[in-house]
Amino acid sequence: MEHVEIERRFRVRSIPQDLSAFRKRVIEQGYLSVSPTVRVRRDDGEFYLTYKNGKGTAHTEYNLPLTPESYAHLLAKADGIRICKDRYEIPDGNLIIELDIFHGDLEGLRWAEVEFPTLEEAEGYQKPAWFGEEITGICTNAALSRMSHAEAAALVSREMKEPSAS
Repeated sequence: MEHVEIERRFRVRSIPQDLSAFRKRVIEQGYLSVSPTVRVRRDDGEFYLTYKNGKGTAHTEYNLPLTPESYAHLLAKADGIRICKDRYEIPDGNLIIELDIFHGDLEGLRWAEVEFPTLEEAEGYQKPAWFGEEITGICTNAALSRMSHAEAAALVSREMKEPSAS
């Protein structure tokens, strides 16, 4: 199924209190291609192959369901590091903030994404105080997957030392 995804991504200055109050999803994904983006994802007990086209705030996205066996087969063919993260869904008015806390090679990295129904809403969004610098179009999961283990460790080290700018 195709849809246009309109989203903005931000670094995270601090994590909200009591994450256990919010829905948590456990995600693992690997990338078969980054241009165009083709990934396989396990999202709790659901499995998908996703194709994304476009960059920046708005891009086309297709999600196709996979069986667990198909997912495992394709994940074995993925290049680079696997992206493993916990995703918390935090209400923000009529929107949902998706707070990603990474694990594995990216342990300690965290960012937040917000999806919007329209470009106008995305452009007018007032981010919460716990958000840092916007990284939409700069940092992507696909780009993270292409890092070496050493590059991932260096990125996490930088992110943990530097406070996120506004």
